[in-house]
Amino acid sequence: MTASIAVRRLPAGTYGAVYAEAFADLCRRAEAPNLHMAPAAVAAALSFGIANDDIVVLAAHASDGEDLLGLWALRRTRSLHSGLVPVLEAPLVSLYEVSSAPVLDRGRAHDAAAALILTIAEAPDLPKILKLPLLPMQGNVFAALESALAATGSSIATFERWQRPMLVPEPGDDAERYLRRALGQGYKKRMQQHRQLEKAGTLAYQRHRGAEAIATLEDFLALEAAGWKGRGGTALTSLARDGAYIREIIGNFAAADAIRVDLLRLDDQPIAGGLLLDLAGQSHFLKIAYDEGKARLSPGRALAIAMLRADFAAGRPFLLDSGAGDRVDPSAYPWGERQEMANAIVALAGHSAALPKLAAAARMRLRHWRDRSPR
Repeated sequence: MTASIAVRRLPAGTYGAVYAEAFADLCRRAEAPNLHMAPAAVAAALSFGIANDDIVVLAAHASDGEDLLGLWALRRTRSLHSGLVPVLEAPLVSLYEVSSAPVLDRGRAHDAAAALILTIAEAPDLPKILKLPLLPMQGNVFAALESALAATGSSIATFERWQRPMLVPEPGDDAERYLRRALGQGYKKRMQQHRQLEKAGTLAYQRHRGAEAIATLEDFLALEAAGWKGRGGTALTSLARDGAYIREIIGNFAAADAIRVDLLRLDDQPIAGGLLLDLAGQSHFLKIAYDEGKARLSPGRALAIAMLRADFAAGRPFLLDSGAGDRVDPSAYPWGERQEMANAIVALAGHSAALPKLAAAARMRLRHWRDRSPR
């Protein structure tokens, strides 16, 4: 703990009942509101089978008041991916999540990060290795974490690194100006393609929230199942446990008005859809699906264009995070900004992370070998 911040360890089972409003308020004060730290996400992890005792929820509060300044939900785990040694991992479930970072008050980010890191380093019952497979490597939150690690004699090693597509408007942008800048020389071709789709029938974009999001999820699942994921058995309708988890995520976040199901319809038939966490002006893709029969018209890109047009038309500050992993082609998105991401291993306060780092390096080499192998 720092002199001005106290860190509380919260029971996972009761975290939501006490902290739902405080967490939402923290997100409004945060540069990067990672909703995978939300009570709704922790509740979904419990329903997915993560043991209550394995979840560590750390809440950093101002010592002179109740203001929540930082929150980090991590999971104790030990597996081949951790080199068979105990680690703390975030996010709690790594299926469709987009970030491992804590949520920090933008005005007290360095203090809150220092208090969270120091609490883990000094706790006798917590592992001293952090496994953070989806760590943003830029921005105020990373700078605060980097400073906290340096202050405690901790080290960070990164393995897979990639550039995640983002939409971060500049002052004075509108939809047309943004698209011209983001698409560059490809603007004319991409917009001709988009106009072809508009001429193919009646094109309609709609956002669904709350109870509508829960109902519209079925349209999204059917769209995904009709494509290659359905044929390959990897669609959510083919994976009972994953499907139940996503339904729990949608239901939990819908209750907090923090989830969207966006659909692009052509003549009333869904041709592209996205599941997005959405709070405090920032939206994060969990999944996207599109009609492969219309692939030449790029319905997925058309959905992204419709989304940004709607956001610019609303006239409010916004940010869109693709949530893309290291295997996704950034050019698939009509967005010009990039967030550097990494699979990171942190060794706290001089402890060794040799085995987790060896496991991460071996996994990376295996993936490269598979990519080069003839199919």
